[in-house]
Amino acid sequence: MNAIAKTVSLIALCAVIVPCLLYFAGAIDLAAVKWTAFAGTICWFVATPMWMSRELPKDAAQVEI
Repeated sequence: MNAIAKTVSLIALCAVIVPCLLYFAGAIDLAAVKWTAFAGTICWFVATPMWMSRELPKDAAQVEI
C-alpha cells in the first residue's frame, strides 16, 4: 500500500509541475494548466498523507501494566 501511495503521490506532483513547465515553453494553454494542476493538487493531498503520516503514540489509558 505504501509503494502505491508513493507512486500516486509522485505522479500527482508531476501533474502539478510538468504543465507549468509546458506552459512556460508555450506548448499548452493556460486553461489546461489550471485544470491539470488542480487535479494533481487534489490527488497529491489525498495520496501523500497515506504514506507520510506518522504513528500516533499510545495513550496512557490504553497501556496495560
